[in-house]
Amino acid sequence: MPPTAALLVIDMQNTTVALAHRAAETVAAIAGLSERARAAGVPVVTVRQQDAGMVPGTEGWRVVPELAPREGEPVVDKTTPDSFLGTGLDETLRALGVTEVIVTGFATEVCVDTTARQALSRGYDLVVVADGHTTSVRTGAETDGLVPADDSIAHCNTVYRIMGWPGRRIRVRAAADVDFAAS
Repeated sequence: MPPTAALLVIDMQNTTVALAHRAAETVAAIAGLSERARAAGVPVVTVRQQDAGMVPGTEGWRVVPELAPREGEPVVDKTTPDSFLGTGLDETLRALGVTEVIVTGFATEVCVDTTARQALSRGYDLVVVADGHTTSVRTGAETDGLVPADDSIAHCNTVYRIMGWPGRRIRVRAAADVDFAAS
């Protein structure tokens, strides 16, 4: 039986997108993917970070307009890099009959990677959208020791291309190559 997919849009909020590497390109890739998902009847689930820098109701906390959830779409608020921890994400996905998550968002090596691995641990198949996740711009002393953003994104995509997980299907696809009919 083919998997039933859901698209996860993680932390694409005004504060994070303002400091994102290739922000416009990533937002555009996710926006196009979201529209195609909706047209195919695939749920789009928005995940929002809440913390001292992103207080609910503030402009920085809001999802960027191009990716704002539509009326009636699931929205999950989180306080850690793990979109499943202490949230209703797993229950939401199970209620929708989801067996595969398509992961997009910010930040590649933190919230995107943590959520992707947790999805696998919870029994979901996984699609990582190669051009649908990003990380912070890497300049200045505060990024000392971090690899360049393009390298971080490429590394994540490579890891998921070669990763095996017993009983799970893992794929890395460009946004344009995600086939919702096959999901």
